[in-house]
Amino acid sequence: MRTPKTLYHTTPTIYPCELIACPRCQKPLVDLPYINGRKTIQTMTDMLTIAYRPKHCVNPACTEHTAWPAATWQHLAPKGGTYGYDVIAQLGWERQKGRTRFAEVRARLTPAVQISESEVRYLYQFQYLPLLACHERQHLAELAMMAQTTGLILGLDGLMPEGGEPQLWVVRELHHGWTLRCGWLARQDHTTFAEFLQPIADLGLPVVATLSDKQTGLLPALEQVFPHARHSFCQVHYLKNAARPIAEADEQMKITVRKTVRAEIGELISPKTPTKTGVLTITGMLPSPVVTEPLGAESDTAASAPTVATPRETIVQDLLDRVRYLLTLKARPPFRLAGIEMVEQLQQVVQCLNQLLRYQPEPRLHQLRAGLRRALKTVRADYRDLRQAADWLHQIAETLDPAARCRAPRTGQEVQTEWQAVLATIQTESETQPRLKPYAETIRTVSASYAPGLFHPYDVADLPRTNNARESEFRDLQRRLLATTGQRGATKRWIQRSGAWELIPGPSTLRETVHALTQVAPREFQQEQQRVQMHRRRFRMHTRSAKQSDAQLKDLVRRWKMLPADNVPK
Repeated sequence: MRTPKTLYHTTPTIYPCELIACPRCQKPLVDLPYINGRKTIQTMTDMLTIAYRPKHCVNPACTEHTAWPAATWQHLAPKGGTYGYDVIAQLGWERQKGRTRFAEVRARLTPAVQISESEVRYLYQFQYLPLLACHERQHLAELAMMAQTTGLILGLDGLMPEGGEPQLWVVRELHHGWTLRCGWLARQDHTTFAEFLQPIADLGLPVVATLSDKQTGLLPALEQVFPHARHSFCQVHYLKNAARPIAEADEQMKITVRKTVRAEIGELISPKTPTKTGVLTITGMLPSPVVTEPLGAESDTAASAPTVATPRETIVQDLLDRVRYLLTLKARPPFRLAGIEMVEQLQQVVQCLNQLLRYQPEPRLHQLRAGLRRALKTVRADYRDLRQAADWLHQIAETLDPAARCRAPRTGQEVQTEWQAVLATIQTESETQPRLKPYAETIRTVSASYAPGLFHPYDVADLPRTNNARESEFRDLQRRLLATTGQRGATKRWIQRSGAWELIPGPSTLRETVHALTQVAPREFQQEQQRVQMHRRRFRMHTRSAKQSDAQLKDLVRRWKMLPADNVPK
């Protein structure tokens, strides 16, 4: 006879089934003469030994012959799990909301919870994320009620794939932000998109409008699956595409200005007093020394101190530093064009230099002004053209913006009429300026392509004009995963393996998260775990570790040898 051992202090509790009548046939339920579900679980506060006494239906004709468990028992921990929902919610909250690495999550849980880092990782990937996905499905009834009142507005977007990997796509209902579909697409064609969207249409709920970018394969799929919905295009992507040749020419102008400035005054603007080490300003218990600048007029004392700049020298170095910074500007089309901004900011520096030199001369400032003037002269014509083209983009954007000029609400037809008038003006202005005609032609072509889907937001309530929210979600996902992995490569791999589950938003508080996880049905949870495992099996052979690779190949050989002889192909 084996002697039982008690490894932890436990509180044995047997929970009775709370049901009185059978949920199927409404006949009475009676207790069964045994207990089920005996296990030990770790919560945030205690180690518990729990079990339940099941009930079954007395009706022999009932189709449901299951042994009904206790709801309280189910709400303490997932089926087959040894950690409570509160532990799973806590570690998931720390990981997602706190952007914490697994080692730090484990450190925060101990000593209240005895758990390893590998167990934290497993619980997060295979329990917390699947439970959140199951929780999202519990809003289906609420989704159906809302759809009958306001209809559904769907936002669709995909994350740019890496190295030929499948593309991660998400479909959200934009009234409440619920995730209807989220997963990977191996191809971005009509058939694939239609297959991806069809389960939403199969719900039979009215879809009022959709919002997406203008992907070639997506548009016919939307027309096929949601033929009665209005298909709206992201206005930001419209403006980016219209601005593409302008942005390219702006980039070339920026490069020209930068090269010319460095050729003219490169030696002048280069830092003359580089630091001896890479150490800059340090604080803490052993901070770097503080050097104060003189406040009064220049003095022999100040001039004799090599570590303290005079007021004159400080002004000169500030201007040189300003020029060095302006040469590093980056573009963010369609409106932040670095070349135009660089030229305009350098013109401001020249104006400042004019004022300084009128007051008193300084050889380096004269040299700086002359060099900047020569550099700006080389791109004068390019700047004039690009400034005009950029103004066209601003005019289009202002026409589309309902908040511009404090306008009264407009219908889609009214906005389209104003927009067409702006395009006509652009076409007219370009006729007399041959250098601007390519920009105007691109704006005209792109505008004609986007016209069918630009004006629905003005007629459909709550339909956004842009897909910026989806883009922001993807950026936030990448930043969060980068913060928790510390490696860009690991971030990409994590998105490939768990990105669809990571994109599903959880409740807004930890208390709500714990409650949400406890409400997930065991069968739903089990199926979601299988989805996670099925997807991750695709990456089973994706490793660069020599040790893991050797073990995997040996396992393939072992499995091959175990195949029966009749599996050999004829």
